[in-house]
Amino acid sequence: MVSILTRCGYRCDLCLAYKPNVEKNPSNQQKLSAGWLKYFGFRIPPEQVICDGCLSEHPRLIDQACPVRPCVIEKGLEDCAQCERYICEKLTERLVVYEEVKTRVGAEIPEDDYLSFIRPYENKKRLDKLRTSSRCNFL
Repeated sequence: MVSILTRCGYRCDLCLAYKPNVEKNPSNQQKLSAGWLKYFGFRIPPEQVICDGCLSEHPRLIDQACPVRPCVIEKGLEDCAQCERYICEKLTERLVVYEEVKTRVGAEIPEDDYLSFIRPYENKKRLDKLRTSSRCNFL
């Protein structure tokens, strides 16, 4: 699968809730429901853990209240890395940094858990890299 980056820097292709991934492995829904509770403190009922990705025209989204998607679309940008206000309060609400998750949990994070529950959403590192690339020419 090709890398699919969301407006806030998450990776749809790595996310177990991304519709093609759920269709391949329906048990992803239960796994994410439990994993998100463990690492991020929220639970979504397994049957609701499915997402079209925020790049879709009229997507079914996990986070219906996401403030980032409409902001990026309104500004005509691909993602937050292109924004002159990077990092704003809207993005701050959605930032995932491995070290912060590890500190919050207070324990080592097993590799499988990292790959399933953190890596897809570890957006600050991705956005920072994009921001320093030639793609962002406003700097």
